[in-house]
Amino acid sequence: MAFPTRVYLNGKFIPSESARISVFDRGFVFGDGVYEVIPVYGGRPFRLSHHLQRLDASLAAVRISNPMTAREWEDIFRELAGEHGSVDQSIYLELTRGVAPRDHAFPAGIAATVFAYAQPLSYPDPEHIEAGVRAITVPDIRWSRCDIKAIALLANVLMRQKAIENGCAEAILIRDDRVTEGAASNIFIVSGGVLSTPGKGPYILPGITRDLVIELAHRNNIPCVEREIRRPELFSADEVWLTSSTKEILPIVRIDDRDIGMGRPGPMHSRLQAFYQDYKHAFRNGEVE
Repeated sequence: MAFPTRVYLNGKFIPSESARISVFDRGFVFGDGVYEVIPVYGGRPFRLSHHLQRLDASLAAVRISNPMTAREWEDIFRELAGEHGSVDQSIYLELTRGVAPRDHAFPAGIAATVFAYAQPLSYPDPEHIEAGVRAITVPDIRWSRCDIKAIALLANVLMRQKAIENGCAEAILIRDDRVTEGAASNIFIVSGGVLSTPGKGPYILPGITRDLVIELAHRNNIPCVEREIRRPELFSADEVWLTSSTKEILPIVRIDDRDIGMGRPGPMHSRLQAFYQDYKHAFRNGEVE
């Protein structure tokens, strides 16, 4: 995927090749910052209030002040999205604590670095939706505040790379024999007609797509619970899915070289996928927020 031609950086919209961030930025030196990825459909940021609530929670957790109001963020995102017209897009937003001499302690009197750009959204291969994808399970080696959408993603990178090297699309993370989430996704299982996903907590990023799937399930009278899921339940489940803002709802049909259910996407995935696409269509038409 090509780099975007224009970015937002510290109050200015500038050509991407002109964008410069100090080597003393704490995001570069410490990974001291947070981020969001926001889909854009029909020129409108999708579930924006939910993304901004999560951004506020992440910023509060790492004690960085939010430099913008919700309206100011929306104006920035709409300006970035306008470059690509009406095509589906994703906006990447990153905030770091700012530029200061290297010291672990918080520096006083510095401004946050704000960086954002939009690019056309890259969807999963339609074949992966029709046939499903493979995954592996790996020990969850991350820290104990995974609910913060932090830019320090080295553990996630290593776990996802292990999945790729094993011919898989995702790594499912296991902590104390319990499923937490994927390296870059949330996890759902279907067993006996009931949709389940691990509940929110410090080891799980509160996914915006995750929450929408739960909302759509309840709205359409599909039993859905947030609960602890043990690793063996992955292999006895009728269906397993991953969800994320860019992958949406993707069926997992094989884990650790063992077929899930019948080894192909199941009927519950087809139902939720249809509900999700209908919701997106309504959003593009301005029928839902």
